[in-house]
Amino acid sequence: MARRHAHTEEAEINITPMLDIVFIMLIFFIVTTSFTKETGASIIKPEAQQAIALQSGTILIGIRPNDDIWMARRHIELREVRQMVERAKAENPEGSVVIVADKGSKIGTVTMVMDQVRLAGVRGIAISAEKPGG
Repeated sequence: MARRHAHTEEAEINITPMLDIVFIMLIFFIVTTSFTKETGASIIKPEAQQAIALQSGTILIGIRPNDDIWMARRHIELREVRQMVERAKAENPEGSVVIVADKGSKIGTVTMVMDQVRLAGVRGIAISAEKPGG
């Protein structure tokens, strides 16, 4: 007498649709993320009573006490500010400009940097400051 063997099929889970969703989410987060580029200079910010936290500020320009200008972790000349801001604005049209000036920097240098930023087509410029006591 021939025995019949019970033939059990193993259930398989098809993970291809799940992988598709994971890759689509990864692409979405990469495309929508905006990266803040540091100035590359160590700066002591001035204190201001009415300092408020901005939600965005992706184009940072640092001004040291000796009036060195820093952007994207490198020292730049005043004449380069406009070109670099235009390039950064092309990469991120929604980005705003924040000038991180040391409390020992000269107001004339800050004004000239602001002028170059405006010539690059940016109207909203913020100057970074800290609240007193932290």
